[in-house]
Amino acid sequence: MAATDAETDYVDHPLLSPEFIERRLYQIQLAGTARNHHTLVCLPTGLGKTTVSLLVTAERLNEVGGKSLLLAPTKPLVNQHAEFYREALAIPEDDVVVFTGEVRPEERTELWEDAQVVIATPQVVENDLVGGRIDLGPVTHVTFDECHRATGDYAYNYIAERYHADARSPLVTGMSASPGGDEETILEVCENLGIREVEVMTEEDSDVSEFTHDTDVEWVRVELPDDILEIRDALNEVISDRLERLKELGVVNTTRPDVSQKDLNKVRGELQKLIDNDQSEGYKGMSAHAEVMKLRRAVELVETQSVESLRRYFERQRNAARSSGASKASQRFVSEPKVQEAMRKAEAYDERHPKFRKAHANVAQALVDGGERIIVFTESRDTAETLTEFFGEHFDTRRFVGQGDKDGSDGMTQKEQQEALDEFRAGEFEVLVSTSVAEEGLDVPEVDLVLFYEPVPTAVRSIQRKGRTGRQAQGRVVVLLAEDTRDEAYFWISKRREDKMEEELRALKGVADNVEEQLDDSQQTLGDFEDGPSSDPGGATDSGTSAAADGDATGTSEVAHGLEEFAEETGGRSADELDGAVATARGEENTEIVADQRELDANVARDLSARDGVDVRLETLAVGDYILSDRVAVERKTVGDFLDSLVGGDRSVFEQVGDMTRHYSRPVLVLEGEGLYEQRNVHPNAIRGALSSLAVDFGVSVLQTDGEDDTADLLEVVATREQESADREVSVHGEKQAKTLDEQQEYVVAAIADIGPVTARSLLSTFGSVEAVMTAEKESLLDAEGVGEVTADRIREVVASEYEG
Repeated sequence: MAATDAETDYVDHPLLSPEFIERRLYQIQLAGTARNHHTLVCLPTGLGKTTVSLLVTAERLNEVGGKSLLLAPTKPLVNQHAEFYREALAIPEDDVVVFTGEVRPEERTELWEDAQVVIATPQVVENDLVGGRIDLGPVTHVTFDECHRATGDYAYNYIAERYHADARSPLVTGMSASPGGDEETILEVCENLGIREVEVMTEEDSDVSEFTHDTDVEWVRVELPDDILEIRDALNEVISDRLERLKELGVVNTTRPDVSQKDLNKVRGELQKLIDNDQSEGYKGMSAHAEVMKLRRAVELVETQSVESLRRYFERQRNAARSSGASKASQRFVSEPKVQEAMRKAEAYDERHPKFRKAHANVAQALVDGGERIIVFTESRDTAETLTEFFGEHFDTRRFVGQGDKDGSDGMTQKEQQEALDEFRAGEFEVLVSTSVAEEGLDVPEVDLVLFYEPVPTAVRSIQRKGRTGRQAQGRVVVLLAEDTRDEAYFWISKRREDKMEEELRALKGVADNVEEQLDDSQQTLGDFEDGPSSDPGGATDSGTSAAADGDATGTSEVAHGLEEFAEETGGRSADELDGAVATARGEENTEIVADQRELDANVARDLSARDGVDVRLETLAVGDYILSDRVAVERKTVGDFLDSLVGGDRSVFEQVGDMTRHYSRPVLVLEGEGLYEQRNVHPNAIRGALSSLAVDFGVSVLQTDGEDDTADLLEVVATREQESADREVSVHGEKQAKTLDEQQEYVVAAIADIGPVTARSLLSTFGSVEAVMTAEKESLLDAEGVGEVTADRIREVVASEYEG
């Protein structure tokens, strides 16, 4: 039953702290469905999605046993969830552990064994799964927080695939306030996570409405002064000029500076086709395209952010153009007369952007009206810095930015972020100026005003920002919009997408059958495990033992108040009917492949780790990317990377395979991808020469694959052949060995004018020592095989010329 005091009704459950979780009907109803199905829970920001997941976790741990895993995309979110779970769950605090990159892999392996609840970033769990450090078999509940990220190659997708395959009694809960802008995106999230039910509640639902208040959204239009328009117009002239050049190439049909980003992306694709066809116009066009992108960013800053942000951007571009290896696009950008004119005007402008005045007026009004907390969101960290200084002259203000340093300003450490939020909650300052880092999921306290310094073009982010107000009292949202700028375009894009998302969510609400019908065949099998021997996670497994034996469960207990009846009301199945999956046993005779940690940027190691009969071990390898036996090491290169090394004169590929030959008797170079002779402007004979050198001079087997899947197949076949047919062990050899005397001599001679290892060996064979090579005259050098007039002259020039350092 529920515990009750004079005002509040609480959820009563054996694994929940007494009088901690307020009983809200909509949360109980959502948890009732989520305890019985793989469920996507859509609930407005601030209304307790995490509480829903907590209720399901408590019920699963109590009823089924095992352990629970909660994944969140950022470290601050992980720590926030851990703090909440430790307070809310009636289990020892040490049983709730945090996995982030700051915890050493060996320590994570130990913690995993004893923990009941693991709260982690997805990248860490992905790495531990690929490296075989953790087992998802005993995990009875996985929560994917901010699950709208489960698209493309995001780590959530791999973890979900492994979970459904390995867990003995799987249950998935996805949580998001905004899972996608259209039905296709929402269905993709469901497919990737193996979700079968979609539960949506909006602020209009009667059970939810009593916990929300109206939020007024005001659009405040801002007129730009002539000085700012002049800076913008000067930059736009250059954009039109560069677009004219691209138009002459036939890759664009407009010179309007407001060309859409979508069209510019198409232009880049057309230019890449020219490059792939070895047409030099493609390279020139790509450089012009890069200039357009830099110019558009400058226009966006002066129109929608501040002249101060533009000045900082110009300074970074000047520094980039002066740096070694600067691109021609960067150099032309800063030397263009119209851009220099814009730079001078920006330096001379000593007024604030008009948005600053509007922002100040709205913040001041909110505080006069009795407001206590205000959040100002901005896209640019430069603008966040400037706004913090500006507001700080009048109000008690702090900034809240990410940990990186992308825009050239200092970021905030995780500790600093947490301290800022704690002080904001405690009312120690009034105004928080934040970049997008505070949008997603962080427990930012209820605020009286959310001010968008600019509109954002995505529905997801807009919804999340607005969700910071209107929770306990009537809230207010103000969006500043610079007239006749990108702000207006973003406003309409965001509004259209937000409306569309709301329509799609309503269409999906309660239609789990419709979602299931639309899933493709492969994904339908992902969630369909009724035929498996452990399809009864709450009862007996195929071994006849209780699933609770995998954890600390005490068996079926009194169900949390409301969960059982709401499961019935929503047509949900009982836990005994939940789909289950049989974990694939990994035998002692599995093929073992050691992968370098850095290879996780590709999908090869990830693919191999999910295969039956293959164990992947992650290490930081001194030699090679993959070790398949005591004699076979593999260096993996995409065709593009390999060709780039030839074009740029980078001999790293030869050094890498040279290291392999000193450690492994059967080194292999895998060239991955197509277009070896078409991708770059490299003469075919140069490519053939490089391949010949690798095979003949270094003794390396060069094997080509179509792509990552083909590479994974090849590695598995070679490793299996080595370990089973040839009965060889996997051996990761130690640190790079010191070069032998012969190798050191070859290295010294090869470095002369970059003549390379083959010519170096020829010279040493002819003259007998490094000293003799250095003192030989040109005519004598010509006696060595492979040394012609040009090479002999280069050697003599390097050896005999005076040093002028």
